[in-house]
Amino acid sequence: MAAGDQTQGRRMYETHTDEFGHKWYPFPNEGDYWLAENVNEWHARVPGAPPGVGGSLANHQVVEHEDGTITVSPSILMAGGNGFTWHGFLERGVWREV
Repeated sequence: MAAGDQTQGRRMYETHTDEFGHKWYPFPNEGDYWLAENVNEWHARVPGAPPGVGGSLANHQVVEHEDGTITVSPSILMAGGNGFTWHGFLERGVWREV
C-alpha cells in the first residue's frame, strides 16, 4: 500500500469455544480485525503486514457500527519484523494508509 490507498477490511468472528471457555479465531489475514472476547479487546492485522504482525487496539477508541464494521481513532501505527511499518486509519471497516 501507499499513501492514500484503501483496502476493504474483514471482521473475523470466533470459530469455536474450547472446554475451558476460551474463544478461538482463524489465523488473521491482512486487513482482518476482531474483538478478542476473552480479554474484551479489539485486535487487527493491518494491510501488507507479514504473518504474525498485528496487535491490540487497546490504546485506541473503537466505535462498532450497526453493520459490524468498526472505526478506530486516533490513527493506527504498527511496526514489525524486517522494517515493516504501517500508518493509517480504519474507518467503517476500510483501511486507508497515510
